[in-house]
Amino acid sequence: MRTVPAAPAVRSTPSPSPRRDPHDPARWERPALAAVLGVAALLYAWGMGNAALHPYYGAAVRSMAASGRAFFFGGLDASGSITLDKLPGAFWPDAVSVGIFGPHTWAVALPHVVEGVLAVWLLHRIVRAWAGPFAALTAALVLTFTPVTVVLNRATIPDTALTLLLVAAAGALQKAVRTGRLLPLVTCGVWVGLAFQTKMLQAWLVLPVFAGVFLLAAPGSPVRRAGRVLLSGAVALAVSCSWALIAWLTPTDSRPYIDATSNNNPFSLVFGYNGLSRFGDDATAFGAVPATAASRTTGNTGWGMLVNHVVGPQIAWFLPLAALAVVTALVWRAREPRTDPLRAGFLLWGGWLAVHAVVFSVSNGNHAYYTAALAPAIAALAGGGLALLRTAYGTGGRRRLWLPGAIGLTVAWALVLDGPTWFAPGLLVFAVFFAACGVFGLWSSGPRASRRRVNGSLATGVAAMLLVPAGWAVSSLDPLYAGAATSPTAGPVGEFHHRALRDPAALRRAALGRPSGRDTALLDYLVEHRAGEKYLLATQAAYPAERLLRAQAQPVLVMGGFTGRTPFPGVPRLSDLIATHQLRYVLLTHLRPTTPATTWVKSHCERIRSSDYGWRAKGNFGLYDCRTPADRRG
Repeated sequence: MRTVPAAPAVRSTPSPSPRRDPHDPARWERPALAAVLGVAALLYAWGMGNAALHPYYGAAVRSMAASGRAFFFGGLDASGSITLDKLPGAFWPDAVSVGIFGPHTWAVALPHVVEGVLAVWLLHRIVRAWAGPFAALTAALVLTFTPVTVVLNRATIPDTALTLLLVAAAGALQKAVRTGRLLPLVTCGVWVGLAFQTKMLQAWLVLPVFAGVFLLAAPGSPVRRAGRVLLSGAVALAVSCSWALIAWLTPTDSRPYIDATSNNNPFSLVFGYNGLSRFGDDATAFGAVPATAASRTTGNTGWGMLVNHVVGPQIAWFLPLAALAVVTALVWRAREPRTDPLRAGFLLWGGWLAVHAVVFSVSNGNHAYYTAALAPAIAALAGGGLALLRTAYGTGGRRRLWLPGAIGLTVAWALVLDGPTWFAPGLLVFAVFFAACGVFGLWSSGPRASRRRVNGSLATGVAAMLLVPAGWAVSSLDPLYAGAATSPTAGPVGEFHHRALRDPAALRRAALGRPSGRDTALLDYLVEHRAGEKYLLATQAAYPAERLLRAQAQPVLVMGGFTGRTPFPGVPRLSDLIATHQLRYVLLTHLRPTTPATTWVKSHCERIRSSDYGWRAKGNFGLYDCRTPADRRG
């Protein structure tokens, strides 16, 4: 008879703790993210009361805060006689802030600070869902310390809102690719449409990338994926064109004249002035005003623009790492299933980066701050790439050399970017030292090395990569290293920086509600002599009007719009306004082009001595009194 063996005795050992859910944050994640967001808020908000207020946009924001008509249509003055030469969407938060807190420079800057911090937080959340917590924290750090991001979030330019909305769109697209659901894809289209309201056609640059990634990597049949892409694209188009369509359907006498157009058509503003004219010499494309191209910046174009001595230090510190990450991920994961989410993420951010780089390279001149739209993509690729290399490092073999090699490459590239100026030699020394420590620690750590040692070496390497770009970013806290308010750049580069070295007066910034003595004297004179006219005065282009509109939200007829070339108002309309006592004074300047309207003013109106309105010298301006001959005889 066989006996059954006795069961082994059960040891009284504690049961193992359950595995942690990968979606639950580790103990270090939330404090680390809070610290990054705190640093971002401090960098962006420091000295907000003296933020780099864009003179033109600042004038419009004050007017939009004072008038519902000016608010919706983006009127440059409180009466809403003519619009900005941009869509108003990016300025609505600024105008709301000024409406709540009053006409202060910091009130205009506050929404941009909030948008910048939200972009960091949202990118962290998106990258974490894609590549894990280490990648997310690295991406948040890179975005926070990208010099062009810091200097732009300390200014009042629409690109902060554009960047935030495009990051939100990428997050929705990532969710749609992962789940195959329609709602996230439609939401992506809505975010892109809202981004269009801030910077127009630039928001559409991501659409081919988003569509391609969804078609390639989302679950479902090809027909189903294509149908959903078309539906999302239709949503993006509808939201994008909503304001222009409303403005187009509004009777012309019930809305402002559309600036930068010869036909008063909002679609000409979007697709002509801010569209096709940026890619050729025909400045009148789609009804854009003449001489549009001449009013734009020159240079910062061509295939080397992202790494030239001005633009490179703003954006390109992690560019080699980003390119390496994309190529490595596509090669290493070539045999993964079509729906591989990790590879899809590299395609998403890599495509974003590539399309923007190509478009900027072929357009006819770019401000350096335009490249802020590349910062989320570069940051995400840097974080995701390091996480990918960290995983390969843990598996051993030849691939473990890629991680220390990437750290060394990035720090060596910092030497190249900083070389033309040698702005941060001390930081470079520390960066090289930290990089050597990190690379040596990773190189000498065998397969049995403790996780703490590997993580410590990796953290040292990340610090080495961040050190020099962070130095450039922090330098923008000094106005000497922040560029012009109309074209922010970090560090000792650009024409504005060199001009400020010769003339410190160039560092004086425009402000809201703080007029100069000359402006106050002129405004007092105009208000005192105003006798029921609709407009306080008319100006030749926006340049003479900006300073007055920033001081007071007054109805000002801005003749010629931003460039001075917009055919508004025509001579018949101008003479009618004067004849019907709706306008009396006109301020002209030789710094803007002569038009039929300005010629008529000089021949029909009387120039006032500058001493009459408290100016010791006439400077670049001349004030004209356009009372009718009958009024003069009386």
